[in-house]
Amino acid sequence: MDPLGDTLRRLREAFHAGRTRPAEFRAAQLQGLGRFLQENKQLLHDALAQDLHKATQLDSAFIRKEPFGLVLIIAPWNYPLNLTLVPLVGALAAGNCVVLKPSEISKNVEKILAEVLPQYVDQSCFAVVLGGPQETGQLLEHRFDYIFFTGSPRVGKIVMTAAAKHLTPVTLELGGKNPCYVDDNCDPQTVANRVAWFRYFNAGQTCVAPDYVLCSPEMQERLLPALQSTITRFYGDDPQSSPNLGRIINQKQFQRLRALLGCGRVAIGGQSDESDRYIAPTVLVDVQEMEPVMQEEIFGPILPIVNVQSLDEAIEFINRREKPLALYAFSNSSQVVKRVLTQTSSGGFCGNDGFMHMTLASLPFGGVGASGMGRYHGKFSFDTFSHHRACLLRSPGMEKLNALRYPPQSPRRLRMLLVAMEAQGCSCTLL
Repeated sequence: MDPLGDTLRRLREAFHAGRTRPAEFRAAQLQGLGRFLQENKQLLHDALAQDLHKATQLDSAFIRKEPFGLVLIIAPWNYPLNLTLVPLVGALAAGNCVVLKPSEISKNVEKILAEVLPQYVDQSCFAVVLGGPQETGQLLEHRFDYIFFTGSPRVGKIVMTAAAKHLTPVTLELGGKNPCYVDDNCDPQTVANRVAWFRYFNAGQTCVAPDYVLCSPEMQERLLPALQSTITRFYGDDPQSSPNLGRIINQKQFQRLRALLGCGRVAIGGQSDESDRYIAPTVLVDVQEMEPVMQEEIFGPILPIVNVQSLDEAIEFINRREKPLALYAFSNSSQVVKRVLTQTSSGGFCGNDGFMHMTLASLPFGGVGASGMGRYHGKFSFDTFSHHRACLLRSPGMEKLNALRYPPQSPRRLRMLLVAMEAQGCSCTLL
């Protein structure tokens, strides 16, 4: 028997059942907490007095946003400019000094960032460090005040381990397998247009791209010809000659992706050309959950379709896997889309479209669980790179107003303090 394990299992099952999600449930828990404090006031006072000889104290506070200090930004290769500059803007706006580590894989952009970018910023507060995994490892041995990393979960664990040695806070923008549920109540051509554009954009090398489709066998039969029509319309009869289809970044990634073409059965595409690092826009069917294409983030122009018999089965499939960076649901029924949103967890969510949610500066972008921690974009970038410092300023005079809080305490002083607190609409902190 493992009492702790049983307790944790019970709590996790309650969470997955949706017990804590309704607003009414949350309000009831807070009301219960309020009753606990009110109905056990004397009991708590006595316990605090016995443990710490403390009583109730009133304070007010404000937040001052300050830079952390020396920040390390480790950028990826798939969007080497955007995913470098967007966090850099937040770090500089917050007032930090920055060490920038661009990806050595996107070597042409790396060269510009190293040689040209420093001419436009104050180099006394900014530096670019070049190199591969070895140099990054050496960099991580040093102490930073904040680390911002975008990349794979595998490397994210390495970064977090290094940061832990110095108790350095981190933002990890990772990836994962982003589900795309397609309901039977859909127009297959509309779904095909939107899913194909987002899946094959940048040759699929996008962390928020739909990574696999969940749908019924009936919807699959309707969706396949629509996807074929869309791919032909987007990229022509010979996608390899299309100026609108990108290439795989390097030979290592090409070989990894070509191996994934052996999973399931190729229904659309499947062609490849090693000399051109070209992989055709591909759709796989008859894919099993334990095949490699369903075990790793694809990061390429390959779209597996996995069959489910119902919405319930799709939600269960999503929830038994790691939490994704993004999740997509297509349906003409708003209730279906809302169910997927309500009963799952992901970094971001989009109903009836691809990753447009990440283009809005008013929305935070980031993962949850295995897909990352922390968030940025717009003002969220500034907040991420700022320490939210709690501050209190009080007048050095008017000491008589503070007399109520000083010992020796008495029931009369406590009553007066509570009246003053209620009159000012203040909250009480038990210390």
